[in-house]
Amino acid sequence: MANELRFKTARDLFMACPAASRDMVALPTEQPSIEFCRALLAGRVPEEAITFCAYLLPERAAVWWAHECLSHLTVLLDGRDQELLAFVRDWVSEPESPHHRPEVSEAAAMPPTTPAAWIALAAGRHGNGSAMGAPALSASPPAARAVSAGVLAGLARVALEDRFSVLTAFVEMGIQMAEIEALRQSADAS
Repeated sequence: MANELRFKTARDLFMACPAASRDMVALPTEQPSIEFCRALLAGRVPEEAITFCAYLLPERAAVWWAHECLSHLTVLLDGRDQELLAFVRDWVSEPESPHHRPEVSEAAAMPPTTPAAWIALAAGRHGNGSAMGAPALSASPPAARAVSAGVLAGLARVALEDRFSVLTAFVEMGIQMAEIEALRQSADAS
């Protein structure tokens, strides 16, 4: 499975996504991406595994992964964040729908001050700005950075004694999604 991932090694990911090296202190290695991610989870700064997953996944899958992570934290989110998650869910299911573009554009234009606002920003970034205008696109962070910020902002709301188990579940979900995406890409190529 690891040979079919978008990035075979951590170094491949860091080479293809230079922003990852600015978002993480971990140095890339020749380890397969999944092994590297799990090593991050077991390391000194396990939150970097969230950031690595955000870059490992294709943008739309990363947005969905972030949506799924935050969906497990709905009791910690306010009503507006729950609305934004609904917009993101609808957008992921039909990203080209003209019905969803205005909602995602409006959500992405808001300052990302909450977990779901970061995810909406990432959705707006997807597809080289199909949901956002060029000026807003150039001023906003890469989608992976917004995904990472949203998931980490949600994680920060989790009780300290539960945080590592939730972090681990999120990372394992991200790894599983990366493996599923690799299978899907492989099937599409056949």
